[in-house]
Amino acid sequence: LRAALREGSARCRQRDFAAAAAKFSSALELCSKGFAIEDPLKSSPDDISRLASWIESKLVICYLKLGQPGLALHHSHRSIIHNPSHFCNHLRQAACFRCLHRYSEAARSAMVAQCLYVLAEGARLETSDLLQLYWQAMTQEALSGEVSFSVLYTPFEKEDKADKIKEANKTFAEKHPDYVQHIFTDPHGIHLLPEKAESHPGQQYLLTLGFRNKEIGQTVEKFVTRKLPVFPGQKITFSSMEEEAEIFWQNTGKRIMAAMAFIGSTMIKDERGPCARAIEQFHHASLLSHLQRGEEQAQVMTQVMAELATVPYLQRVSQEDDRLLQSLMADAVDILAGRTGEHVWTKIQKV
Repeated sequence: LRAALREGSARCRQRDFAAAAAKFSSALELCSKGFAIEDPLKSSPDDISRLASWIESKLVICYLKLGQPGLALHHSHRSIIHNPSHFCNHLRQAACFRCLHRYSEAARSAMVAQCLYVLAEGARLETSDLLQLYWQAMTQEALSGEVSFSVLYTPFEKEDKADKIKEANKTFAEKHPDYVQHIFTDPHGIHLLPEKAESHPGQQYLLTLGFRNKEIGQTVEKFVTRKLPVFPGQKITFSSMEEEAEIFWQNTGKRIMAAMAFIGSTMIKDERGPCARAIEQFHHASLLSHLQRGEEQAQVMTQVMAELATVPYLQRVSQEDDRLLQSLMADAVDILAGRTGEHVWTKIQKV
């Protein structure tokens, strides 16, 4: 294992990234077979996880350099699953999403990286500012390419939320007259923006969205206001019409997921519960499974695991939520392994 790691690092320095990736893949395989520790009685599972995460992070770099961001993204999820508290893992994930032009998800990863850096008492203000600039750039990139919706952030203190929401909806209609087919303000998310701490210490915002298409706007609103989100294509998922599901995904599903991804790019804590975002992605994976897109489904499930692994580092989790979180993590592992049977997730679907 040591020899493989040394050789992989040497190949990286020589910029021979294909050979480096092969060596790090060999190292990862040895790691999974129990060679990560010399004496099992004197080492903790955390040590093994940190080593596996480091190897995965090296594979992320290699595949990005080789122009294979999809493969790099898979390894970035896995590096987070092994070590979710390290901000660099999330920053690499952001770089992968950026290369795949998935800017809202890149913005979310950069936001999480910045938050974890601050929580770990990152002392260098310059690093925190750079993380915020990256997050801001990804958010702007996501909006610049979006044609189906627009957004407005309204500063929020301790005012009456209902009155503030009415005011925000009215202001949005005045500022964005092309996106007034359906307007709503997210009632469950207190949003943060990438602004320097000294200029806006802890400033929170309400997010208002307006849509060109009324049906998509109404569906997104239903999605984000329910405690347990239900994917809009759920009825189609349970039908036998694969063609109908494909039409739904191309015409509607993609736009809805784009809006959902953007909402998550400025929201650390979701008032619906810490597992709400993961449940959205479980629904997405179910639809992909129905469309027989196994590879995409596996990618989403690995992303779900990374999301769930990070949650306890970003917010307090109650005992009830912790049980749900662990059950969903186990379900994701089972789905990835192709195991069938009754899961907590399947019960949620039935309800």
